[in-house]
Amino acid sequence: MINETQKIISLAITGASGVQYGFRLLEMLLQKNHTVYLMVSKAAQVVIAMETEVKLPGRCKDMQTFLVNKYSCDKNQLYVFGEDEWTAPTASGGGKVDAMVLCPCSMGALSAIASGASNNLIERSADVMLKERRQLILVPRETPYSDIHLENMLKLSRMGCVILCANPGFYNKAETIDDLIDFVVAKILDQLMLAHELQPRWGE
Repeated sequence: MINETQKIISLAITGASGVQYGFRLLEMLLQKNHTVYLMVSKAAQVVIAMETEVKLPGRCKDMQTFLVNKYSCDKNQLYVFGEDEWTAPTASGGGKVDAMVLCPCSMGALSAIASGASNNLIERSADVMLKERRQLILVPRETPYSDIHLENMLKLSRMGCVILCANPGFYNKAETIDDLIDFVVAKILDQLMLAHELQPRWGE
């Protein structure tokens, strides 16, 4: 059963191809009135400029204002934190966060999380989710993967982390790139047990 209760979701966009997935997930979470703690790495800002037409401000406060206006959400739904903002709610197990998603997740971020590096807020926030046994979903960047990448994914999977590769299925007969993006985002929302209307349910 899908839980309709509003949740607090920590969302990290890291420096990997596929930022469109992260933005669409952000849009859907805000549309359904969930609260989002957003972290965008410096590398991700470079990728966003390369892959999209979005002119994302560099400063957290400006980015927060820009995204609140872009998605027409309540200003209390979205909070943007910098990589060195150690007082953010996501940095401690005492903070209230229901789940965390890294979308897309670079192999550098995945490696750091697997080794417990905690060198920045994104890595620390993921480490908190693991130690508190809360839901952590990683959406790795495009293939191929090396043995190191696969070993890190297996290590994290064995810790209870969900590895959700951005591999869209074609049984819904996607007609646009947006359809393919929605397929993956729907899978993420399903893992979070959040209602959506992005894709028809199998058998319906």
